[in-house]
Amino acid sequence: MTESDDCPFCQVASPVLEQGSAYAIYDRFPVTPGHMLIITRRHVSSWFDTTFEERQALLELADEAKDRLVEQYRPGGFNLGVNVGEVAGQTIGHVHLHLIPRYPGDVANPRGGVRGVIPERQHY
Repeated sequence: MTESDDCPFCQVASPVLEQGSAYAIYDRFPVTPGHMLIITRRHVSSWFDTTFEERQALLELADEAKDRLVEQYRPGGFNLGVNVGEVAGQTIGHVHLHLIPRYPGDVANPRGGVRGVIPERQHY
């Protein structure tokens, strides 16, 4: 594993789930109950710099994490998302996939889902 001493994702000691070149933890600042992060073991900042194997591990682990969240939290749906670059909202320079459980009534009108990153364009 390539590490960065100042990266919080390179210092995780006890992942919730792990598989090959990826692991999962609960988000320290969850959007909803059960919000998880699926993270590459290798310190790489962008989804577009990951290898095919890393992407495969991230997506397979997302499936495993989803099953765990369905069992534990019973959400009605999910959002998946990756922020790439500061202007897209990335605050930690280590690629991670957000798996956000969604619940009936957690927002007034969920139509448009991830389009909500630009609120005035969410509803169409």
